[in-house]
Amino acid sequence: MTSNPVRVQPVRESVGVAGAMKAVFLRDMKVAFRQRQDLLNPLLFFVMVVTLFPLGVSPEVSFLREAGAGILWVAALLSVLLSLDHLFRHDFDDGTLEQLVLQPQPLFLLVLAKTLAHWMLTGLPLVILTPVLGVMVHQPGNSIGILCLTLLIGTPVLSLIGSIGAALTLGLRSAGVLLSLLIIPLYIPVLIFGTGTVAAASEGAPVGAYLALMGAFLVLAFTLAPFASASALKISMSNS
Repeated sequence: MTSNPVRVQPVRESVGVAGAMKAVFLRDMKVAFRQRQDLLNPLLFFVMVVTLFPLGVSPEVSFLREAGAGILWVAALLSVLLSLDHLFRHDFDDGTLEQLVLQPQPLFLLVLAKTLAHWMLTGLPLVILTPVLGVMVHQPGNSIGILCLTLLIGTPVLSLIGSIGAALTLGLRSAGVLLSLLIIPLYIPVLIFGTGTVAAASEGAPVGAYLALMGAFLVLAFTLAPFASASALKISMSNS
């Protein structure tokens, strides 16, 4: 009596969407800590701009108290902008980006994971440094708290919007200059409402409406920016 042999199908381990996003996020964190120069440059730039501004303009307490929030916000914006060129550049150079594009998982979710890692490495440290630098520019305690809150809401928006420009300028010469021209106009509303919230808080006015608008910016950027960045990456990869 003979029996038909049973064929054992090979088990293919499939990584889910959450697992793929986690892997991309952790990889970017590990790579960033191995390249500490790229990690520290935006933070050092942030500290240097805020420190040198009183020396170059005016060290008067009244002036710094009035302009301090704007100084910190502009310095944070420029620091995030300085780090955007490396968001996809290293992966593009070593071929990792091509593998991400070919993955079965949605590319926009993988881009979102990379952008969140960028914010954790760049935007969040800026928020942590803000109280110390806020005291340096003579900001009152309540203004420092509101300033940290606005940066906590606003810096993810800067990273999300910046990812679109970084994807569009990928592989181009003089990408840094072109990236600045593309992204800075989109950063202006976030800058206006971020500094306006702190100004309103210092005058004792309610800031709920300002924070609600900044939250709306965050939700809009979180919803739309990954799709735009993924489409821009596909265009840049096809042209390279």
